[in-house]
Amino acid sequence: MTPEQFKMAKSAMGLSNPELAEIAGLHRNTLNKVDKGEGKSSTIQHLRLVLEAQGIQFLDSGEVATGPGVAVKNKGQ
Repeated sequence: MTPEQFKMAKSAMGLSNPELAEIAGLHRNTLNKVDKGEGKSSTIQHLRLVLEAQGIQFLDSGEVATGPGVAVKNKGQ
């Protein structure tokens, strides 16, 4: 999960860092680090699982969503 995907997932769910921190059992400062791309891999994996349990689907390049959503094109395309 990239920092951009993390931010989009929170936005799609209408969650702030304090709200998601409570759901995930983490401190909001930990989520601030993930926003900046400075999170530990174990924390990022935990947050990904929490967000997937909330209905978020993370996509890699070329994958197609199973429902409505948005995607960001690579710069220069």
